[in-house]
Parts: sequence; structure tokens; C-alpha cells
Amino acid sequence: MVAELDDIDRRLLTAVQKNTRLTADELGEIAGVSRSAVQRRLKRFREEGVIEADIAVVSPKAVGRPMTFVVEVEMERERTDLLDEFRRSMLALDDVQQCYYVTGQADFILVVTAPDMGAYEEFSRRVFNDNPNIRRFHSNVVIDRVKVGLQVPV
Repeated sequence: MVAELDDIDRRLLTAVQKNTRLTADELGEIAGVSRSAVQRRLKRFREEGVIEADIAVVSPKAVGRPMTFVVEVEMERERTDLLDEFRRSMLALDDVQQCYYVTGQADFILVVTAPDMGAYEEFSRRVFNDNPNIRRFHSNVVIDRVKVGLQVPV
């Protein structure tokens, strides 16, 4: 279901995606509404799932996880129960930042962080090599984080 958004909603959503620390007064100035109107709209966005989470973006390098990998995973069999099992296992792994079920050559695309190549090798052995339903996986090492974000144009 697509949310019905007016221009005020769009200005608010654009602003909070860039900076969740803005006060209701600051957001009100940006959107041209009162503090209470901002608070009501943000509450509605959260209740309706328009805003899924309020998060902090942490630098992987600053917390000892400077290596990022984009991994393509091809499954051996695409039975629903096996796909669901793989999804659940990805949700449980802190190393996996993002997991997408996709069309094309790969079945899943993952974004994985690790402290070093040895840690990623151990991760890939445990998660991919030991899983009989994974036909193959292909790892791409990120050289430079050119753009990282989850902002959605509104």
C-alpha cells in the first residue's frame, strides 16, 4: 500500500532521512508547520510503517570492521522452505548488513562486513560452504564506499 503524502509530508520525510536529530521546531521550520503538527505526522509515519526505523549510521572502519563484501549467492534448490530458512539465517547474522532476494543469476545479494580477510574467509566457510543448498557464491571486495545510505526520494 502506498502512503498518501502531501508536500509537507514529503519535506518532513526528506529532512528526517538526512538528519534524525532535528528537533520538532527545526522540522516545523523546514516544512512550514507547527511543532505539534510535526509530532503528529511523525507519529503517523511510524504507525503506518512509512518510517520503519530511526537509526544511527555507524562507520564500520571506526568499530573495527573496515572490510565490506558484496556477495552473490546462488541456491541449489529454490524450494520455499529452503529459501525461508536462508532468509532466517541471514537475519540472525550480525555480519550481514543487508540481504536482498533478487532475480537474475544470483538468488540473493548480501552486503557483509568483516574485520579482515581471515574473518571473512571463516564467515564464508561457515555460512556458505557448510550449507548444502548453496550452489555457489561470488564475493566482491569493496575498495571504496562511494555512497552508502538508505534514503528514498520522496
